[in-house]
Amino acid sequence: QVPLCIDSSNFSVIEAGLKCCQGKCIVNSISLKEGESDFLDKAASVKRYGAAVVVMAFDEHGQVLNTDRKVEICTRAYQLLLTKVGFKPNDIIFDPNILTIGTGIEEHSEYAINFIKATKLIKETLPGARVSGGLSNLSFSFRGMEVIREAMHGVFLYHAIKGSQGSSWKIWILRNLKLVTDSSHTFDVEEPVYVGLPAKVRHGFLGLCRATTVVRRTHPRPRWGLSWWCRCLSMYSSAVGVDKYVVEDVKKCQAQVDRYTRPIHIIEGPLMSGMKIVIKSARVMKKAVGYLIPFMEKEREDMMSESSQDLDPYMGTIVLATVKGDVHDIGKNIVGVVLSCNNFRVIDLGVMVPCDKILKEAIIHNADIIGLSGLITPSLDEMIHVAKEMERLRMTIPLLIGGATTSKWTHTAVKIAPRYAAPVIHVLDASRSVVVCSQLLDEMGKEDYFEDVKQDYEEVRQEHYDSLKAFAEELHARVRKEFWAYSTTETLQTSDLHQVRYQGIRPAPGYPSQPDHTEKTTMWSLAGIQEKTGIGLTESFAMTPAASVSGLYFSSPQATYFAVGKITKEQVQRSIHMSDHLSLQYSFDID
Repeated sequence: QVPLCIDSSNFSVIEAGLKCCQGKCIVNSISLKEGESDFLDKAASVKRYGAAVVVMAFDEHGQVLNTDRKVEICTRAYQLLLTKVGFKPNDIIFDPNILTIGTGIEEHSEYAINFIKATKLIKETLPGARVSGGLSNLSFSFRGMEVIREAMHGVFLYHAIKGSQGSSWKIWILRNLKLVTDSSHTFDVEEPVYVGLPAKVRHGFLGLCRATTVVRRTHPRPRWGLSWWCRCLSMYSSAVGVDKYVVEDVKKCQAQVDRYTRPIHIIEGPLMSGMKIVIKSARVMKKAVGYLIPFMEKEREDMMSESSQDLDPYMGTIVLATVKGDVHDIGKNIVGVVLSCNNFRVIDLGVMVPCDKILKEAIIHNADIIGLSGLITPSLDEMIHVAKEMERLRMTIPLLIGGATTSKWTHTAVKIAPRYAAPVIHVLDASRSVVVCSQLLDEMGKEDYFEDVKQDYEEVRQEHYDSLKAFAEELHARVRKEFWAYSTTETLQTSDLHQVRYQGIRPAPGYPSQPDHTEKTTMWSLAGIQEKTGIGLTESFAMTPAASVSGLYFSSPQATYFAVGKITKEQVQRSIHMSDHLSLQYSFDID
């Protein structure tokens, strides 16, 4: 009896879901990010289907961080939904955005408190509205450390509920999460990771952290040998989030000239290893790199002074940006540091950067490479948009794709690379960025590298399309046995399906049995495909999205596949002769 929640950043997917659902649904989500007109159109569509709606605290300027702006945007959306769309207040669910804490970055320390304060104000000033939040994002810094994450969630939920007493909170707690029920247990911890809460309520989370030996009251220095310590220094510092000793430790690495001949080797070695543990190590990395930068600058100056030619000290220019709609920048910043340390000129445009600015700055700075970063799902669509614009403008600059939600497979190979003729490369992490950029700028080997990537991505796409064909096969089987039910007793093996031993046929435009792609126009018109599914056709009759599949089902036992044979030169000549003869005959009859 619980309502179904339809969750997608693609509104056409949401609409398709609403058309298939009975009863009241919840749509997750809409926002003011694309302006009032877009917001009102989507809201009206949601209301037409009788659904409730989750409204994200975004506006035309992107995601907001502080309490006042969260409430301001929610209030604006509330008034629009009530006065212009006719929503009932209890069908409005606001998501003021639970953002990640414990990153080691001071600006993030109030994110948890800001959400709780915004929730309280929303409940007080927007009567009837409800509040939702993505709890897992709070502890994203500690992914892989489930005990710590559960404790963080417990502490947060306790204070969120307490802070909004008198309002109706309904909370689903996954797995074995134990909700903290009292605040009598406090711990005096030197550097609590759960920042943003008053000292008197640092209880359950910090106690559990201590129990797991990840966070300690003090931070004793392990008495390992120097070599071992140099290899592990950043892992330890990252895990406990302590940068107190990192400069001293980096100096010890510098002393090992046989292992770390250049400052960059320290960054690429122990420091980058530590970055893989938790986001909190960003603070450690920042401090260590800050210490090493003067040494790297000196190294660059020495290299230039030893050269007899007036050379550019940089290997290339790279423009980096977190795409429009996304405020996450830790990963991008780390990539920028690593590239800078390897003699690349980095132009960092920051976060929430629209497509036109990215491309404009790339042209102004004569960029050799453009790097796009994103963490949230809508960022994926924005990256596709950037690639399409680069293709439209006939740009040839290589495009790098990165971020926690991106992937080499479905996202980059299937969705982005086909949109842009120039190189599109997925970069798994910061440590790989230098290798990829170096290969893309290597005049001798870049063509071979790009061809290897293209071939790799083509194989990925083929696997993806094969899975679509498998889905088409499955759907056709259900049509035969369930929906049309003309072969209810069918029991065929895979080999039988490949040899088309089922009743009926399934031709598709563009294949030998139905070679004419223009027939898609008739299919789309008769079935209302664009309106019902959102799948469109380009001028050349290619389907969009590119992963779409279309075809015709024939159930008749007499239906068989056939293909038109190759037309010979003799047939063409005979056709021309017949055409001329008919034309002359037609003229004679008129006269």
